[in-house]
Amino acid sequence: MTANQPMPPKLPIAGVKHLIAVGSGKGGVGKTTVSVNLAVALVSLGHKAGLMDADVYGPNVPLMMGINRTPLAYGERIQPLEQYGVKLMSMGFLNPGDKPLVWRGPMLHSVIQQFLRGVDWGELDYLVIDLPPGTGDVQLSLIQSAPITGAIVVTTPSDVSLEDARKAVHMFHQVKVPILGIVENMSFLNCPHCHERIDVFSYGGGRKTAEQMGVNFLAELPLDPQVRIGGDTGKPVALRKGHDSPTAGDPFLQLARNTVARTSEEAAKVGPTFEISE
Repeated sequence: MTANQPMPPKLPIAGVKHLIAVGSGKGGVGKTTVSVNLAVALVSLGHKAGLMDADVYGPNVPLMMGINRTPLAYGERIQPLEQYGVKLMSMGFLNPGDKPLVWRGPMLHSVIQQFLRGVDWGELDYLVIDLPPGTGDVQLSLIQSAPITGAIVVTTPSDVSLEDARKAVHMFHQVKVPILGIVENMSFLNCPHCHERIDVFSYGGGRKTAEQMGVNFLAELPLDPQVRIGGDTGKPVALRKGHDSPTAGDPFLQLARNTVARTSEEAAKVGPTFEISE
């Protein structure tokens, strides 16, 4: 798209109330882990949620959600898979195994549009979109064609990660996508032996960056082995609900509550939306 071309209309996705983009300035910060557990936590709170894996180069959602089948199609509509109450679509379902995808911009745009508008998402309160890291073609294709309610930027407390997170925030600002907030992942480790807090990747950088950039700080997520185990076994840690005692899933449930609150605030600024049938 050139600078002289008009922006395509951002038509709503039929049946979907809110689109939430989860991005990061760099890889390795746990963006997909946050996306997966956020979607599961939203369902746990009683919302209808879907998860669109837009990270076409590294589609890890099938592994983390414990499901890997080929979606069916009825007519021209792809039927999303469902796991733990979350409706799912990922390139990993269509290109299983370790075979890499070597695609350029136009092909990426096509698959993103197919995932957005060619999938029968049904009625959803939230469609969480797991973006690839960085600020490339997939992000721009999505942002230019869909009415994103807001974006979440995931970082770790390290200076290297924060530098790239600021770039992601600036990108969303430039394309006029509201920032729901910054999530600091792998914030600290609770030592299983001495029960002391260990700041593995420094301390407080995410909160400080959010304050400096005038955006909300959504969550401080600990570095917890149970989160990794949940992702590797396809049983997201957000499935675990604390009753009498805290669990590793509780921080993600709080993240979901904060995300719902921020989404409502941003939606109120825009006013009522309309839906179209397809």
